[in-house]
Amino acid sequence: MKTLIVCVSVSHGNTRRVAEAMGEVLGARVVEPEEVSPADLAEYDLVGFGSGIFSMAFHPRLREFARSLPDGSRGRAFVFATSGFPAVMAPMTRLLGRKGFEVVDTFSVRAFDTFAPLKLVGGIHKGRPDAADLAAARAFATGLG
Repeated sequence: MKTLIVCVSVSHGNTRRVAEAMGEVLGARVVEPEEVSPADLAEYDLVGFGSGIFSMAFHPRLREFARSLPDGSRGRAFVFATSGFPAVMAPMTRLLGRKGFEVVDTFSVRAFDTFAPLKLVGGIHKGRPDAADLAAARAFATGLG
């Protein structure tokens, strides 16, 4: 199964670490949205889309990339997120569904978060994602195969 993971990781590298853990299991390349064209996605059997959550939404770069995809049959996808608080996955899964993907599963994990007021107290979830979180990401990826 040929797999690609499209990921935006900007604050602490949390999402990239999770994407790479999944990529190890899936034999997947991990790329930023700017490193792949919408047409390239047709080469893959499974595409992962992930980012940190910012103001209760996926990163704007990932959302814009997904919006730029032409409509049509696209194959299978999964969605993942890192966040200090519970992640709202439905908007991204609906968007990808409208673009023709069959979203087969979602995954989220708590991660170190220093957004706005949290920075004043040194952030929350220090040290996460940790080894257990990365093991959970690998187990999730195993289930996608």
